[in-house]
Amino acid sequence: MKVPSKLWTNEDFATWQRIIRLDAVRANAEWMPYSPSQAVVPDSRAYRSAEAVGLKDYGHLDASRIFHAARLVAILEAYALYDPEIGYCQGMSDLLSPIVSVISEDHEAFWCFVGFMKKARQNFRLDEVGIRRQLDIVAKIIKFKDGHLFRHLQKLQAEDCFFVYRMVVVLFRRELTFEQTLCLWEVMWADQAAIRAGIGKSAWSRIRQRAPPTDDLLLYAIAASVLQRRKLIIEKYSSMDEIIKECNGMAGHLDVWKLLDDAHNLVVTLHDKMKIVTSFR
Repeated sequence: MKVPSKLWTNEDFATWQRIIRLDAVRANAEWMPYSPSQAVVPDSRAYRSAEAVGLKDYGHLDASRIFHAARLVAILEAYALYDPEIGYCQGMSDLLSPIVSVISEDHEAFWCFVGFMKKARQNFRLDEVGIRRQLDIVAKIIKFKDGHLFRHLQKLQAEDCFFVYRMVVVLFRRELTFEQTLCLWEVMWADQAAIRAGIGKSAWSRIRQRAPPTDDLLLYAIAASVLQRRKLIIEKYSSMDEIIKECNGMAGHLDVWKLLDDAHNLVVTLHDKMKIVTSFR
């Protein structure tokens, strides 16, 4: 395994370990219906796994959640050593949990997570350059699609779209159910795979698909979720805090297929304009 050269200290790793364990124990059980083999793990195996990774304060959890938490700890600690520039940040467990739930072998789940983080790691950089770039794209999508809404956001000093920060960091994981998350991520990955395969806009039209593939489908979906609430935001909200509360309250109230339809409509309408704007950055 190739480990980057940046050094980490014992204090760094001890901090990562402490936060990883807390986040792993707090992970919800939403995944269980989709991973029945892991949901019926024997108590003895769960406790052995917890002991092996030094998991603590798990007495309130059943065996399946203990086992799941232990797997999260093992893989996240390995990733922190693999990529010490990023290490571990809160939110990474949200991204790993669905992967662990559908892949039963830790070594396979680890390498899938490494692949996932090649793009998502920018969300966890301390300088937040990657996050700010993505928030800027969301802001431009909203501005180009709905000038009235964007002017209202400017009036509230919310035109930086900081209110969707959490959605960007954990790729909508906390707003969508487990099943919805997998749907959105798989469509997003399909777009990225199409781009890697060299399928551009002209080729996309030949196979009779409306929206060309984009690396930023997640950001179009985030903008779509805000645009779906434009009337509420314009007529009732008078501060950034109110919009943040509304966005955080989306959890469990989103229709992922409507969200994808709206996102693809935005791609069709704005793809060329956004490509020109982002090419100058």
